[in-house]
Amino acid sequence: MTRKERFEGIIDYFSKHQPNAETELEYESPFQLLVSVILSAQCTDKRVNMTTPALFAKFPDAETLSKATTEEVFPLIKSISYPNNKTKHLIGMAKMLVEQFNSEVPGDVDELQKLPGVGRKTANVIASCIFNQPKMAVDTHVFRVAKRLGLTIGAKSPLQTELQLIKFIPEEKIPLAHHWLILHGRYVCLARKPKCGECRITKWCKYYEGLSTKSENTSAITE
Repeated sequence: MTRKERFEGIIDYFSKHQPNAETELEYESPFQLLVSVILSAQCTDKRVNMTTPALFAKFPDAETLSKATTEEVFPLIKSISYPNNKTKHLIGMAKMLVEQFNSEVPGDVDELQKLPGVGRKTANVIASCIFNQPKMAVDTHVFRVAKRLGLTIGAKSPLQTELQLIKFIPEEKIPLAHHWLILHGRYVCLARKPKCGECRITKWCKYYEGLSTKSENTSAITE
């Protein structure tokens, strides 16, 4: 099976079965999503969603958060991974939004990456989810799943994975494909033990193809 055929089969499946895939982070504004994505680094969306209601109740926008102190923010996010750094990033990000972006979250990936706590992945998430741009954010799920499925070959970094994926995925599907791969990695293609028995895209999966071949060879030897 060619890589093009894998892409076509997987995209067709998800287009039919998950046509409205979206982030599991809970937010009511671009600013709140930006905060949530910054908090989600090396932390689960579930934990972030448990934490942000109290944070947003006190600091619902860039203006209020920009005036906050470390002592005010830290207790609200202390259950999140790396709360000290993220506290500094959130306050710094809010101040920069107010001072340089008129309190509005920019849609340009390069502009987004100027904000404290915002790397390429976070910038791509915002550009994709808020502005529906054809940007592919690569987290650990996307990196792992794309490799297992055979969608990427030899990619050793998130950037290499991103560039390979956007080369083969139709532009209008890229914002959705980001969520397809994340959700598949989160609930089916688990890191330690993928649930191949529950997976509906094994027909196009390079990893499963290898398992099947190994099983056939083992059976042949046994017989």
